Formats: sequence, structure tokens, C-alpha cells
Amino acid sequence: MAMPALAQHYWTAAEVRELPDDGKRYECIDGELLVTPSPRGLHQRALREVFLRIHEYIREHNLGELLWSPADIELERNNLVQPDLFVALPREGETSWKDWHEVGALLLAIEVLSPSTARYDRVVKRKFYQRIKVGEYWIVDLDARVIERWRSGDRTPEVLSEELVWGPAGAPEPLHIALEPLFRSICG
Repeated sequence: MAMPALAQHYWTAAEVRELPDDGKRYECIDGELLVTPSPRGLHQRALREVFLRIHEYIREHNLGELLWSPADIELERNNLVQPDLFVALPREGETSWKDWHEVGALLLAIEVLSPSTARYDRVVKRKFYQRIKVGEYWIVDLDARVIERWRSGDRTPEVLSEELVWGPAGAPEPLHIALEPLFRSICG
């Protein structure tokens, strides 16, 4: 005789905000609680190197604001995400924002892949970011030394190993990132 399935708790953004500040990152997407441990040093180095390569481009072309988590981004009711790096835009009709609840959209979301976050990053978060039409979603895979680029309608990622060329709407010219030097600066 089969045991009845236990009802799983549907997490809300408000509940996630009430969780303890214990060094873990808490997010929820479609009621699922995503818990990730504090990032490793290599993860943080990757974020720094990616940030350094795109920050001036974002600022020079006034494309939004490039920031990193922790950040409680709720772009859809009861879904709370904390991308590793992201380009935040104000709500439609606004020119700026001051707190996370005032962020209206993400032009770009970036996650650095780790063994404990692979399913979240490649499946749960990717589907969410595509559904809410984030401009682009990049998954930085340090082991494979590639960046997986996803756009809202993609069924498979564009896997980049040599160069990433990014030309978001409103930019007069694309950004070019050579990936071999990027990964060398991160991984040695």
C-alpha cells in the first residue's frame, strides 16, 4: 500500500524575507524554496572578473545599474530571486529606484554555476527568468570554462567558449568579452 504524499509548503516572498540571516541565500520561485550556501572564493573571484568586464559598458551607455546579491528582487508576486550579478532597471515610467521592491525589470541576470546550484540555475531560475522576459540570462560554468547564454524564447542555450558579444537594446555598440582571458583570470 502506497503512503499518501505529504503536501509541500508553498513558500512566499514574505516568508523568505523572515528567514534568519545565517549566511545562506534564500530564494523562492513558484513556491519552491531555494537554499544555497555561502559562495566559495573562486565563485566570488568569478563575479569580480565578470563585473569588471561589463561595469563600464553598462555605465557608459546608461543601461541600468550593475549590482550583486544579496538582493531581494521580486519581479513577480511571491517569487524572490537573488542573482549573483544583475543589471537592474527602474519600473516603467520611473527614472531611478532606491530599494529592491522598486526594481522593475532585469536587463541581465548572471549566475556562477556550482555543484550545489546547478539544478536551480539551469532549470528553475532559467525557466523563471525566461518567463518574466529578463533580457538575457548567463550561466558562468567555471569547470567547462564556458558561458551559457539564454534569451526568453530559447529552448537551448548558446554555449560560448571564445567570445561573448552582448548588444542589449539601447546600446549603440555591443560589448565584446574574450572568454579565454576571463577564465584564466578566474581559474589560473
